Amino acid sequence: MTEWVFIIISGLATGWIKITEEKSMGYIFLLVAIFSELLGTSFLKASVGFSVLLPTIGALISYLVCFYFLAMSMKTVNLNVAYAIWCGIGMVLTTIIAALLWQEPINPASVLGIGLILAGTVILSMSGAGH
Repeated sequence: MTEWVFIIISGLATGWIKITEEKSMGYIFLLVAIFSELLGTSFLKASVGFSVLLPTIGALISYLVCFYFLAMSMKTVNLNVAYAIWCGIGMVLTTIIAALLWQEPINPASVLGIGLILAGTVILSMSGAGH
C-alpha cells in the first residue's frame, strides 16, 4: 500500500501524472489521505499505546501525511463531501483490515452499524448539507 502512495506522490511531484481538472486532483489527494489514514491506524494499533517506537513514528508520520492531503483535497472538494468520503471509505477499509490483519471479530451488529453510518454520510453528502 505504501508503494502506491509513494508512486502517486512521486508522479504528481515530477509531473509524470498530469491531471487537467483541478477537482480531480482534489479527489486524488483525498485518496492519498485515506490510504495514509489506513496506514496510520494500522501503525497506531501496532504501537501498543505508543509503547513501541517504530510503529509510533510510523503512525505520527502517516497521520501528518493524511491530514496534509486531506487539507489539500479540501481546496477543491467540498468539506462535507470530502469528510463523508474520507470517513466512509476509511471506516469500511479499517474494519476489513482489523478483521484480516488483526483478527478482530466482526458480527452482524457491527456490520449493521457501519452500514447505518455509511448511509448517513451518503445522505449528508447528497443533501447538500453545509452549503
